[in-house]
Amino acid sequence: MHWIKETFGTNKPIIAMCHLEALPGDPAYVPDRGLDWVIERARSNLTALQEGGVDAVMFSNEASLPYLTTVEPITTVTMARIIGELRSDIRVPFGVNVLWDAIASIDLAVATGASFVREIFTGVYGSDFGLWNTSAGEAVRHQRRMHGDDVRLLFNIVPEAAAYLGNRKLIEIARSTVFNAQPDALCVSGLTAGVETSVEAISIVKEAVTGVPVFANTGVQLSNVVQQLSVADGAVVGTTFKRDGYIWNEVDPGRVAQFMKEVREIRESA
Repeated sequence: MHWIKETFGTNKPIIAMCHLEALPGDPAYVPDRGLDWVIERARSNLTALQEGGVDAVMFSNEASLPYLTTVEPITTVTMARIIGELRSDIRVPFGVNVLWDAIASIDLAVATGASFVREIFTGVYGSDFGLWNTSAGEAVRHQRRMHGDDVRLLFNIVPEAAAYLGNRKLIEIARSTVFNAQPDALCVSGLTAGVETSVEAISIVKEAVTGVPVFANTGVQLSNVVQQLSVADGAVVGTTFKRDGYIWNEVDPGRVAQFMKEVREIRESA
């Protein structure tokens, strides 16, 4: 797990979501506000997250609902522009997640210099977005062709809003994913963004894949972060950093600072 410390500069890193507003081509995009407003909103959230002391940020097109599993080119291009506009302001390691398109995420990471991506790389699912098929082999080969060898791949093995079509236990999925796809880390999620990840599920995955980092991917908040990080090797945090803990609000600097103070105390007592 040495790459965790090398990449994030700490153990038990907190990767904060920098959710982007709806983008051109998205149903909720507001042309009257325009892309400049989207960029400034992202800049404001990025600033609040960094000033609050997070270890890394991850940019995602969270407001592109309903999601596509193969995104339109305008989505990736627009995200690249936004990150490019913010690049001089980014002071922590950053990653990207183009929901939910593994190839697009890799392309965006290579183009912007991101250190990692989080995606659904393995499995076949019945989901809110239709029949969802993946190919880790195709994604990793694409990563190599794009010269993205240094981009770390975080595999979400419990996809949000989806269920495996095969009748497989979580422990079997974790073990076979690590053996067959060789991920840099595994992410374990609740049902949707903001829904707490089961500590039991994290524990099952941890025991199954010794040596591979396991992240709590949703629902980590001030009230459960001690319990979550007692098992997980880090966490991806989004909703709890927003004003009033509501996913579509702006980032609240006070909530970030309070959360990260608790995380630092956890690390010091470990």
